[in-house]
Amino acid sequence: MRLIRGLHNLRPADRGCVATIGNFDGVHLGHRAVFRRLLARGREMGLPATVIIFEPQPMEFFAPAAAPARLTRLREKLAAIRDDGIERVMLLEFGPRLATMDARDFVQRLLLDGLGVEFLLVGDDFRFGHGRAGDYELLREMGEQAQDNGQGFEVANLHTIVHGEERISSTRVRDALARGDLMQAQHLLGRPYRIRGRVAHGDKRGRSIGFPTANIDLHRRVSPVSGVFAVTVEGIEGSPWPGVANIGSRPTVDGRGDRLEVHLFDFDRQIYGQHLSVEFKLKLRDEKRFESFAALKEQIQRDAATARDFLNSTN
Repeated sequence: MRLIRGLHNLRPADRGCVATIGNFDGVHLGHRAVFRRLLARGREMGLPATVIIFEPQPMEFFAPAAAPARLTRLREKLAAIRDDGIERVMLLEFGPRLATMDARDFVQRLLLDGLGVEFLLVGDDFRFGHGRAGDYELLREMGEQAQDNGQGFEVANLHTIVHGEERISSTRVRDALARGDLMQAQHLLGRPYRIRGRVAHGDKRGRSIGFPTANIDLHRRVSPVSGVFAVTVEGIEGSPWPGVANIGSRPTVDGRGDRLEVHLFDFDRQIYGQHLSVEFKLKLRDEKRFESFAALKEQIQRDAATARDFLNSTN
């Protein structure tokens, strides 16, 4: 998969494609259905499939405090898109320049002059450009007008993808994760929920009470999951490795910022700097504040025993 970081990195060979635009946070079953449709149309037309995404996501630029929790970091999102067979990703930095770009300029510079899009797949509620002035009708109009000059595109509407009787959406995945309903989240995603990241040095407090942890940088303002979980971990020899994880602000310790700490069962190796993938199997409880480290240690022992029993029963 070719990653194109910004219009300035476009090559002549990048012109001519079928494309879709969106956040695609979580790359859930609805997104993957879009990708399959795009790839099928690309094969019909003999053109590569291009997914256009933004970083940060627009809501994170306009209202960072109100932006929803990220399901996937950029690295995770790109890996999932690649695994679905997409040939190219156009990554646009969402900053003041893009936020204030006129909608018609966006279409002309990116879709027509830049990528040479010949087929575009978007939702009929898709809005873009300064003041969200651009919409499906503007895309259809400009695509048809440009076709008269031999460089236009056809626009098609994304049909709603449902699970049960409800629309599959990133919001529904977040809601399921917030409730600790990992099975529902898995049904919507089409895979178990995982967080990937590099192991960083922590404050070694877990080691002092007999529960050393791998501390994983979240690179998120807020996590979509919180609490204590039974997990399995990929990325180390002997994977998947069972463990118990806490994700949250650690109210008993310092209460500063979300972090993911994983205690791997029967494991005693240095893995600082390694990239791990943590798969959430069962939520054991919400995070809570304890009156002492002794009380915290007793609860961790109970959590670890519960996690072991659950993971052993599912092997």
